[in-house]
Amino acid sequence: MSRRKNRHIATQLLHNDYQTGIQHGSLHQPVHNSVAYGYSQSRDLADVFQGKQSGYAYGRASNPTVSALESKITLLEQGLASCCFASGMAAISATMLTLLRAGDHLVSSSFLFGNTNSFFNTLTTYGIEVTFVDATDVQNIIDATQANTKAVFVETIANPRTQVSDLARIGEYCAEQGLLYIVDNTLTTPIAFQPRDVKAGLIINSLTKYIGGHGNALGGAVTETGIFDWSSYANIYDIYKKGESNSWGILQIRKKGLRDMGATLSPEAAHAIAVGSETLSMRVKKSSENALTLANFFAEHPMINQVFYPGLKSHQEHLLATELFGSYGSLMSIELHEDINCFNFLDRLELVISASNLGDNRTLAIPVAHTIFYEMGAERRASMGISDGLIRLSIGIEDVDSLIEDFSRSLSVTSL
Repeated sequence: MSRRKNRHIATQLLHNDYQTGIQHGSLHQPVHNSVAYGYSQSRDLADVFQGKQSGYAYGRASNPTVSALESKITLLEQGLASCCFASGMAAISATMLTLLRAGDHLVSSSFLFGNTNSFFNTLTTYGIEVTFVDATDVQNIIDATQANTKAVFVETIANPRTQVSDLARIGEYCAEQGLLYIVDNTLTTPIAFQPRDVKAGLIINSLTKYIGGHGNALGGAVTETGIFDWSSYANIYDIYKKGESNSWGILQIRKKGLRDMGATLSPEAAHAIAVGSETLSMRVKKSSENALTLANFFAEHPMINQVFYPGLKSHQEHLLATELFGSYGSLMSIELHEDINCFNFLDRLELVISASNLGDNRTLAIPVAHTIFYEMGAERRASMGISDGLIRLSIGIEDVDSLIEDFSRSLSVTSL
């Protein structure tokens, strides 16, 4: 599948900047900090504003450094075009507020990043109906579809309990029904999975995570695959119906979502993410290998009640994940034995860091119920199977024996 087509993308990505022909033979695109761009002919400025010629008019809407990153994301996702934002949540919120209107209906996986779930609940206050379903089975998507359904949104692998959406069959259904299919590819990354292969119309990536990889820059992106027929989508404004219809969606997202809403990615952050992306393939391979080794270690440990990782044969969607993905990723969650206090366990770790990010080069751990899912309340957490002893782990690229030693040391001391 996508992993075979993706063989040479790492090479293309590494040489992408230099092959565009940069001044002075630089190997990386420079950081352009200018907010305004001058034109010796005022008519050229007007043509740029009107979209009659390419160029830059104002830093909130576009920037050469950000454009260079967008070309990399488009290459990674094998898409038509990409639009970058100041964060992954900015990309999601701009997309939804741009493409959905009061009276529309969105079907979403119920297994969502906490802030995405919170934002989708906010959408309901604007008259947009949202139905949350178990997306591991396409039938639940089918059953939730209504006459006013405009789009379906899923994550590839859920955070924190790693449920895997029925991605290919949902894509087939959306294609048959003419529904916009939006896939958040953050946890798999374009290296392990390409949503274009399952007929996704739009792809979301939090660039803060694996693509940037170094925990030093926030960013998000929306990629247009060119698959969805926007000519049949009622919510496209007439002014954006320019050129081929397969680009109308990303144009509206860029104009109404980025330009008007203003969640602009800074050129400094874009540069950091672009440089970080060059090692994405290597980092994904190493961190995924580490994660599988650690998942097997935890599965055999008497002080771990349960391990949530799609690479384990015991995982409910293991076969589905094997069918879809080139690797199982580096996110997992472990449920500690009742005799282990989660805070004491985390505090005993010497190498693993208590922090809330994902996709960092370093291994990070966080107590889920007490932090990222705290606002949901105990009842909702219980319905999602999130216990007080659930620890989410984002596995890094350290030597795996060092990680096993660190976890073994902490688990060897029970907390009274």
